[in-house]
Amino acid sequence: MFDILAILTSAVFIVWIFRHLKLPAILAYLVAGMLVGEHGLAWTQAQVDYEHFAELGIVFLLFTLGLEFSLPKLVAMRHLVLAVGSLQVGISLVLFMSLALLFGQSLSSAFVIGGILALSSTAIVIRQLSESGATKRKSGQLAVAVLLFQDVAVVPLLIITPMLTQEGESSMMLALIVALVKGVFVVGLLWFIGKWLLPRVFNLVAQVRTDELFVLTTLLVTLLASALTQWFGLSMALGAFLAGMMLGESQYKHQLEADIRPYRDILLGLFFVTVGMKLDIKVLMSEPVLIVGLMVSFMVIKVLVVRFLAVRAGESVKDAWAGGIMLSQMGEFGFVLIALASQMSLLSVEVASALLGSGVISMAMTPYLINNARRWSVWLSHDRKIDTHELEHLPQEKELSDHVIICGFGRIGQTVSRFLKQEGIDFVAIDIDPLRVSTSREAGEKILFGSSRQAELLHAAGLDKAKLVVIAFGEDKQSIEVIQKVRSLSPKVPILVRTRNDDQLDQMQQAGANEVVPESLEGSLMLVSQVLSLSGVPFSRIIRRVQRERKNHYNHLHGFFQGEHTDMSSGAKGRIEFAHAILLTDDAYAIGHTLLSLNLASRRVHIIALRRGEQEIEEPDEKTVLMAQDTLVLRGKPRRIERTERYLQKGE
Repeated sequence: MFDILAILTSAVFIVWIFRHLKLPAILAYLVAGMLVGEHGLAWTQAQVDYEHFAELGIVFLLFTLGLEFSLPKLVAMRHLVLAVGSLQVGISLVLFMSLALLFGQSLSSAFVIGGILALSSTAIVIRQLSESGATKRKSGQLAVAVLLFQDVAVVPLLIITPMLTQEGESSMMLALIVALVKGVFVVGLLWFIGKWLLPRVFNLVAQVRTDELFVLTTLLVTLLASALTQWFGLSMALGAFLAGMMLGESQYKHQLEADIRPYRDILLGLFFVTVGMKLDIKVLMSEPVLIVGLMVSFMVIKVLVVRFLAVRAGESVKDAWAGGIMLSQMGEFGFVLIALASQMSLLSVEVASALLGSGVISMAMTPYLINNARRWSVWLSHDRKIDTHELEHLPQEKELSDHVIICGFGRIGQTVSRFLKQEGIDFVAIDIDPLRVSTSREAGEKILFGSSRQAELLHAAGLDKAKLVVIAFGEDKQSIEVIQKVRSLSPKVPILVRTRNDDQLDQMQQAGANEVVPESLEGSLMLVSQVLSLSGVPFSRIIRRVQRERKNHYNHLHGFFQGEHTDMSSGAKGRIEFAHAILLTDDAYAIGHTLLSLNLASRRVHIIALRRGEQEIEEPDEKTVLMAQDTLVLRGKPRRIERTERYLQKGE
């Protein structure tokens, strides 16, 4: 029990610090493991007992990855999986094995070292790609394709490693053939179950309309698929991935992902804690040159191998460099191989410690490498322009001028484009979804593939001659980054931003947006317009009311009363304004004071209304004197409302 408490306490505290410093949570978990492990404060001793639970984090991660990959998409990626993934594992293994032999390792030890260093971290890379939205980029798809083959390659490596202490090549070949037959059988079995049985099971569960049963069924399916592949001697993660891939075709895909996410994140965190526990600071300090040299060497070699193979497979040089940088670290299955090889006495304590130290440091660096891979790949490839094949389908009957740039060509972006066409206004769209770009180009649309945050794409879209930029993502963080990039390149072009609500309205305007249109608030205004119209209010008065709200930046629509399911997390509390009613008790400090003398505006809260008995006064006069049993309805952020209520009641 003390072990679990130590892990949770350190993880919560360190993750909190790292997130405030805007550092990746993965790095925080690694540091937490170093702190509580046997090489740190030694608060935990029996890490073997919960390493099995930590492995479930990878299982759930691969299940959610499978949900994103349909079988047709996997077939479409087969050239990357086979041409790049297989050769990357094979060539890297031979290179690292040869180097290990040069440094005096035995043939068996060299083979194990080659296998360990050839693998990359599925858990870290996929999580970082998902968080950054880079899985849709070519470089992200390249990295995922290689990782998929590496997960398959783990199986023969786990089979061969224990056999290296035995004599006889025939027994090893027989074991590999048996493993291959098992793999084909279990993949076919899971495909049949996932295609025909699981959708019917989830249909029955969904009809019950019980959230708990749906979650339990999701967990059961994931673990059963993992147990099946493990029983056949294959990777648990492979079974979870296959189950997710089959269910990714069903209508329950998004609900399944939402159900599994909390368990995945918690167990992944535990996995990274256990990885951090393996790092011995003393070894790191005693042989820093060896550790750093080993890490730099294998990372550079892996980058060069992936870059060479990706270009050979037809990928651009820029994407090849980016994919190599993303895959340069050691993988989590490498630690499993290190532990297995150490048990079989295939690796000495010194070699195992050096591999662990360099591996953990390379994994800790991975979030930083992935975040900067795109920028570094542009510099390494000397390709500072957008790829020409992205522009060749853009109609060029006339030079773009006085046109509109639409960033994001989803449903909203396409709706905007249709109205622009009707008015004869030229536009160019930018979108990162390759399928949407392809189908739109086939229909003759002017659209570029890529991220709107890239200066090259904005220049290619003719930003210097555009009369308006429309940002139609609906994702606030990405929108702010695009606003900043557009404003840095063109200080005067008007920017119109679509957002789902008013959480980041001020930040977007500060970043340089001229107009921000919150969907939820505009939808409310349209609904109000219909309600007032059907209630008999003159149309001219409705128009004036709506225009006044827009002019006042939706002032009356910002605050709302929180409900049971309202997001009250620390992040939400810092963004959203809520409406809150404060009843003044008979001994309240504010009684007898005017609203002007209380100066509530200085506390950055706004008065929506004053309710006195049966009377409700909207926007009361500042000279109004407050009385006992008055109810003030205020709008503001939760912490400011709390402080204001204490001031009104107690004068503090």
